[in-house]
Amino acid sequence: MTYCLGMLLDAGLIMIADTRTNAGVDDISSYRKLHCLADSSDRCIYAASAGNLSTTQTTIGLLREGVPSGGGEETLLRTIAEPTSMFRAAQLVGEALQLANETVGKALATIKISGSASLLLGGRIGDGKPALFLIYPSGNFIECKPDVPFFQIGETKYGRPILDRTLHHTTSLAEAMKIGFLSFDSSIRSNLAVARPLDLMVMPATPGTPTLTRRIEEDDAYFDDLSARWGDLLADAAASIPDPPFMAGLNGH
Repeated sequence: MTYCLGMLLDAGLIMIADTRTNAGVDDISSYRKLHCLADSSDRCIYAASAGNLSTTQTTIGLLREGVPSGGGEETLLRTIAEPTSMFRAAQLVGEALQLANETVGKALATIKISGSASLLLGGRIGDGKPALFLIYPSGNFIECKPDVPFFQIGETKYGRPILDRTLHHTTSLAEAMKIGFLSFDSSIRSNLAVARPLDLMVMPATPGTPTLTRRIEEDDAYFDDLSARWGDLLADAAASIPDPPFMAGLNGH
C-alpha cells in the first residue's frame, strides 16, 4: 500500500507520493512512486502509482517503450511523447494500465494475488493549463475539477479530512503544500504502510515556469517541525473546546 495525492489549483499543480511498499509486516521496502513520464520543451507529465508494484512498473514501461495499438497486421507503438493534449495522454495511460492489468493482473490472479493498480496523471502539454486525472484499474478515468481540487489513491482515508476542510482551488501553492504535508503526516501517524521519503513535484500554472521536484527524506527538518507543531496545535485546540455539558461532574471538575 502507499499514499499518493494530487492537488489541482488555480495557481498550479502539486503531486506528492510516498515510497513505502510492503508484502507483509516483515518485508517492507522503498520504491519511487512518482514518475516523470515526459520532460521536454512541449510537455511535462508525471504519474503517481498505487497498487501492485509489478503492474505499475509494467504500465510505466509501456508508456516509455510504446503501447501497442489494437488491430491490423502491423502493430504500432505509441508513447507518451505523442498525445496532443492531456486528455489524449490520459487515454493512452488508461490503455497501458488496462493492458498491464490484463497481463500481469491475470497471471497474479492464478496465485491469488491482487494485481490491481491505479494512477494519478498530471502535467501539461504545450501552453495548456496543468491538468490532473485519476486513472482506474480498468483504464477509465476522471478529470479533476475546481469543486473538489484533489485526487487521492492508495491509503486515502487518514489524509482526507484536512483536505476536505481546508483545500480550495484558490489555495496558494505554498499553503497547499503545507496542507498536503499535513495530510501525509496524518497518514504516516495512523498507518505503517505509508512512510517517508516523500517525492513531490510542483508545476506553476504560468507556462514556461520551471517545475520544482524534491524528495522529503526521513530526517527532513521542515517536515519534522511541521508534524510537531501540528500535534501541539491539535492538542491545544481540543483543550480549548468546552466540555460536553452532560459530562459535568464526571471528570472531577
